[in-house]
Amino acid sequence: MAAGAMALALAALAAAGATPAEAQTYMELEAARANARAGGPISGRDAELLERYGCLSGTKSEFCEKLSERDRKRTRSERRRAKR
Repeated sequence: MAAGAMALALAALAAAGATPAEAQTYMELEAARANARAGGPISGRDAELLERYGCLSGTKSEFCEKLSERDRKRTRSERRRAKR
């Protein structure tokens, strides 16, 4: 099922005129998100992609929860600065 979704996403990117490099990055991102959802270990490249583009909501991996917590803290501090 995931392979079918990736193939469909690749076809959509191709139809939208995405370059092969963008399509490759998208496929890497989806693979990184799948690894995070599975709770398995992620590589350095997976971590980089997840930090840049984010995890899917509801992903229960430790790495994604740390990212989510970090983003919440950043958002709160930005709101505090804006109030001043």
